[in-house]
Amino acid sequence: MPRISENVINEIRAQADIVDIIKEYIPLTPKGKNYFGVCPFHQDHSPSMSVSREKQMFKCFSCGAAGNVFKFVSDYENISFIEAVSKVASKVGIPLTITGDYKPKEKFQKEYDVMNLTTLFFQNNLNTSLGTKAKEYLSQRGLNEEMVKVFDIGLALDKNTLYQFLNKKKIAPEDMVSLGLVNQSGLTYHDVFVNRIIFPIHDPLGHVVGFTGRVYDGDYTPKYLNSKETAIFRKGNILFNYHRARDAIRLQKKVIIVEGNMDAIRMYVSGFQNTIALMGTSLTKEQVSLIEKLRVPVILMFDNDEAGKTATVKNGEILGDAGITVEVVRLSGAKDPDEYILANGIQAMKDNIEHPLSYLEFKYNALKENKNLEDTEELASYVKNVLASLENADDITIDITLNKLVQEFHLSYDVLKSQLKEKKIMPVRQSPVVAVSSQKKSKYDMCAEFILYYMMNDVKYVKMYQTKLGYFKSSIYRGIANEIVYYVEKNKKIELADFLSYAETSPLKDEIYRVIKSIKNPEIVETSMEDYIFNIKECTWEEEIKKLKVEMKQTSDIHEKENLAKKIVDFNKKIQEMLEERSVM
Repeated sequence: MPRISENVINEIRAQADIVDIIKEYIPLTPKGKNYFGVCPFHQDHSPSMSVSREKQMFKCFSCGAAGNVFKFVSDYENISFIEAVSKVASKVGIPLTITGDYKPKEKFQKEYDVMNLTTLFFQNNLNTSLGTKAKEYLSQRGLNEEMVKVFDIGLALDKNTLYQFLNKKKIAPEDMVSLGLVNQSGLTYHDVFVNRIIFPIHDPLGHVVGFTGRVYDGDYTPKYLNSKETAIFRKGNILFNYHRARDAIRLQKKVIIVEGNMDAIRMYVSGFQNTIALMGTSLTKEQVSLIEKLRVPVILMFDNDEAGKTATVKNGEILGDAGITVEVVRLSGAKDPDEYILANGIQAMKDNIEHPLSYLEFKYNALKENKNLEDTEELASYVKNVLASLENADDITIDITLNKLVQEFHLSYDVLKSQLKEKKIMPVRQSPVVAVSSQKKSKYDMCAEFILYYMMNDVKYVKMYQTKLGYFKSSIYRGIANEIVYYVEKNKKIELADFLSYAETSPLKDEIYRVIKSIKNPEIVETSMEDYIFNIKECTWEEEIKKLKVEMKQTSDIHEKENLAKKIVDFNKKIQEMLEERSVM
């Protein structure tokens, strides 16, 4: 497991001003003693995220997202905590030593090792005399040796060379099969990829998880062969070149999405390094989530055929429903971006990218195709489809679109508006909704969460918990409290920003963040801590009284009833004494 000492993490956190770091990702505006910005972790339309320089914490008052500088960078960039610490360290100029190998998913480390070994084997094949033809092919396609290295491109040979190599490396045949590297037929094994140029597929963290093999010599079919889905390779969770393009996307504030791996590679080597590729024809919710984390507009640049047009309409709608701004580039005179650049050059591609269509404009043009708009029925059908596409649009887009229809077809603005209003009553498609529990949080839970939050912020509240409460009936709250107490005993102090770095290794990490997200008003008042402790005790004793009353009803033993009644009196006495004590404070 990778390790960074707690002292080093705290030093990096102390040197990294959270306001300055977050400003590199989103605009922040000072307001009072804090800074505010549009939250990047939900579809925020007004600044609801507060960033405190004093506490070195961020908090969204809408979705509840919260944490220190490492948490923000980790969630924004969709990277691990260790990667976030490393990235922040480099921003503030602190040299960082990580002990141990990087193992973000320890249970798959064996699989990652096998895939890395396989990648090196394929790369080595390409650099032998047997790779001459494949290298010539790549050169003819405009991929020089430097770019071959950048994309880890290799070569699969014939005669089961991969199986023999891995076998010598003591890799079990069943592991080769489960990773989609070889097929089994009876008692024999055969390489999946034979006589193909190999393009490794990486997950968002940069691990090789699969391969695409392309024919380069002969008429083998299919032209492209992809790895089967495995424990580490799920096409729906991956976008080709995502890990490599992420920094360029952030710098250029735009992401280009193409259909094929070769299109993404061609775009990348041509200077458009903010390009990623689909792993299928339709975006999955996991892929949309990856794109959302980039927080930039999207340009869809799919193949110049009917299937590409259909895919553009479908994926543009999926992205639009997720609140992502979508633009479209439709290339002419070539099937795809790869062919277009080879035929027309880099400048022609640049001109296209600088003049994209809005998604709605593209969709309206697509709806017009193969329609005779002089025909009343076909025109009515077209207009209805345009109105249907506006169901989730903002008011400005609606107004612009309706005015265009009025000008182009001499229709009545009021009629179009009324038709649109009718459609909005019963929308054709619904935006995704987040299910919200109707169950109201109990008084006990609310007070327990506030107590834990206070404890994470100051040692004096830890001492108040220890002397005046000392115990939660809930094992989760009790576990979090124990983590806080342990941290204070070890460090003799506590700051929320530092405690959250420590919490990354805790099995209760998710519960700790849930508590922080639940606090809507983060202001800390000492007298409130007294109230929360009082309420916890009162709730605990009242619950005990209820249990005792149930037991009294269930027993017929007169002595048992007397004992239970005495316990009820004792608990009521405790509550009364506590109330009297509170009244004189």
